[in-house]
Amino acid sequence: MIEKYTLDNLNQDSVSVKKQTYIDYMGQQYPIGEIWRRAYVNSVQGREQIVAELPQAQVTAIMAVWGDAPTVAEEI
Repeated sequence: MIEKYTLDNLNQDSVSVKKQTYIDYMGQQYPIGEIWRRAYVNSVQGREQIVAELPQAQVTAIMAVWGDAPTVAEEI
């Protein structure tokens, strides 16, 4: 099985992530199962979540846009 991630609406403050699982059958890829979606904000907690929940390649891409510091304040 192959998992593909799509980063939608990636900007300095947030990102929407979609994950779809595929099988390879006779040279063709077919989606299986439900699409997984999640939105993250560029806050301390959002940054911790992407590191815990996403593969390193996606984390690196998101952090390249988000930079070194959060832009969204945590709600109390």
